[in-house]
Amino acid sequence: MPENVIVGVDEHSVCAEMGVEPGDVLLSINNMPIQDVFDYRYLTQEDSFDMLIRKRSGEEWLLEIEKHENEDLGISFDSGLMDEAKHCTNKCIFCFIDQLPKQMRPTLYFKDDDSRLSFLSGNYVTLTNMTDSEFNRILYYHLSPINVSVHATDPNLRMKMMGNAEAAHLMPKLKLLYDAGISMNYQVVLCKNVNDGKHMEETIRALAGFMPLAKSLSIVPTGLTKHREELHQLQLFDADDSRVVIRQVESFQTKFLKEQKTRFVYAADEFYLNAGTSCPSYKAYEDFPQLENGVGMTVLFEHEFFRALRAIKVMPRKTHVSIITGTAAYPLIERLCSEICSHDIIVDVYMIKNHFFGETITVSGLITGRDILDELKGKELGERLLIPSNALRDGYFLDDMNLKELSIQLNTDVVEVKINGLALVQAIL
Repeated sequence: MPENVIVGVDEHSVCAEMGVEPGDVLLSINNMPIQDVFDYRYLTQEDSFDMLIRKRSGEEWLLEIEKHENEDLGISFDSGLMDEAKHCTNKCIFCFIDQLPKQMRPTLYFKDDDSRLSFLSGNYVTLTNMTDSEFNRILYYHLSPINVSVHATDPNLRMKMMGNAEAAHLMPKLKLLYDAGISMNYQVVLCKNVNDGKHMEETIRALAGFMPLAKSLSIVPTGLTKHREELHQLQLFDADDSRVVIRQVESFQTKFLKEQKTRFVYAADEFYLNAGTSCPSYKAYEDFPQLENGVGMTVLFEHEFFRALRAIKVMPRKTHVSIITGTAAYPLIERLCSEICSHDIIVDVYMIKNHFFGETITVSGLITGRDILDELKGKELGERLLIPSNALRDGYFLDDMNLKELSIQLNTDVVEVKINGLALVQAIL
């Protein structure tokens, strides 16, 4: 078990008042060892408890903590989990990490499948890479909601898709979560001629059986790069395929809305873009429960954009900026920016084709610095170039180029912009 070294102490917090300092080690709470963040959160819920720490000098202090209910202790640790992330042992036929080119930075090849990250960060987990005791901790701590990667509820099909015999035991585990009163969100990565069609309909029906604790389900097309040597042969969904998926999903939405007052299942925006049809209305996404899976992102972005634009009281006298985006979002971004452009306001939108992963990858989150540089080198980009934040990880693109390097190469200020309509309007104006 790794040591829980405290790396930060908030000023004026309970722990600061008790003399806790960065570098101290949390040993136990109420004489219970701290395995990870869930032990910590559970044991610190009470308004009074004993906390044992070891100072950097080696001296141990037993602190009698008294605080308000739900008051944070004000300390932080090097890892949000207070433990190592659990590694995924599945061999999914659609795994994106298996499709990465060689010689990228090592951290990009780590596959996590950790139920704690589902609770903390919204990650989706398969429930296959955990022991019975780890699963029982979910039930004991009532970790809710939990986000589950399903892909198929048929045991044999799920096992085939995920390359793990444990994948066949999904439905009994979901029943245990349901019986424990734990809310669930689901994700299905849809693979053409594998788990689509009747298999997808069977999966939707089975998962809907856990409503009302089953809150939402996203149907997402698999992403295929050009780096698929020796991997399972998969095909992209074309326009006709995408229309079939949309019809199936919307048929279920009509049924569930009538019976359960929620649509429950949603198709990713990519299906609508592939089909060449408009996404549903803003209200059709309810509270946007599957936004992180690319469901409703287009509609929400447009809604935020026009709301922000209406709130602008004074337009700048003159400005010229450039924006990059992937091929999927290019028509939307170009159309929105045309609402701002005038004689004095110039917004150039550049579509970046993905040569690094292959042109089948159309999202902005996987654009690399080199592809941006190759497309924009020598062009007049104005006062600044706006880069969507999902293309960056700690200031670096996936090919390890950083913003400063790109700025120097393009001879303009390069600015990272959050992925929402308000942030885009503010960055332009």
